[in-house]
Amino acid sequence: MKFGAAVLRAYEDPFTVEEVMLAEGTGEGEVLVRIAGCGMCRTDLAVRRSAGRSPLPAVLGHEGSGVVVETGGTGTGLSTGDHVVLSFDSCGHCRNCKGAAPAYCDSFASLNLFGGREENTARFTDTTGAALAPRWFGQSSFAEYALVPARNAVRVDPSLPLELLGPLGCGFLTGAGAVLNSFGVGPGDTLAVFGAGAVGLAAVMAAHAAGAVTVAVDRHAGRLALAERLHALPVPAASTGLPDRIQRLTGGGAAYALDTTGSAGLINDALRSLRPTGHLGLVARLHSTLPLEAGTLDRGRRVSHICEGDAVPGLLIPRLTALWQAGRFPFDQLIRTYPLADINEAEHDCDTGRVVKPVLIPGGRQH
Repeated sequence: MKFGAAVLRAYEDPFTVEEVMLAEGTGEGEVLVRIAGCGMCRTDLAVRRSAGRSPLPAVLGHEGSGVVVETGGTGTGLSTGDHVVLSFDSCGHCRNCKGAAPAYCDSFASLNLFGGREENTARFTDTTGAALAPRWFGQSSFAEYALVPARNAVRVDPSLPLELLGPLGCGFLTGAGAVLNSFGVGPGDTLAVFGAGAVGLAAVMAAHAAGAVTVAVDRHAGRLALAERLHALPVPAASTGLPDRIQRLTGGGAAYALDTTGSAGLINDALRSLRPTGHLGLVARLHSTLPLEAGTLDRGRRVSHICEGDAVPGLLIPRLTALWQAGRFPFDQLIRTYPLADINEAEHDCDTGRVVKPVLIPGGRQH
């Protein structure tokens, strides 16, 4: 099978949109999906800084959505014509997968980041027959089609705007899941979100839907204005006495804080902004030692890393689409679409913060 895809051939090179080949048909437990749209996540961009750990050449993209066009076997639970959102890969049989914690799958790194499933090696090639790295996050959905394990695919209501749903499989899932799953935020709770990008703003929306009071911290005035429209109290990151200001706004300190920036300074500020026994969640990958200032973990405060919003995608994605249908999780306001052919423009706009969430449309038009 031959179709178009955006290929990254070297860490410093632009994407090239070219034809690729899928050497075999759909195997047992797999589904072939015609991609309607795919979000661009900062994890895709981080491949350029992965020091060679993510194999290239590769087709990236892990926030795909589309229509099932072929199923492998009878046990997929999906049918041709189903609308699906694609999420991260997991083995399905380790202790954490069986314990409803697939984001902490024993094989998460190897399946999603560093080469995919061994059985897929050489199934995915360019038109010369040269192998492409198999299945970034089980998807490789910067493409017209993606062949995925059925456990990656979550069926959704066909009345939903399919081309916009892909980010619910990772970025929006991570922010909303941190609030709804990891923290269990409810009415009257207080939350401080550090970084008003796609993950942070998803957290803001989920917290508002849950009835919480939310403070959003960012260095960009435009992002703060967007957070305020989404019902957060905006605070510039450069504010003097940032923890004290958050404590005043939240009536004695936030019960929860979410850092999406990976900035050591803001992480320390986030800890100081918490009330006693408060919980700080980190979602960004740290690339160096994290120095914690004296007193930041006093009085029962704690910090943990949160992966993929502690989500079971098949449970959280339908919850988020239902909130969107009720007007309580307007994720579409964060999206700008681009034709797949304009992937390098989308990457630039994402990297510079001009756009919160680019979504690539195979053969589509920008709006």
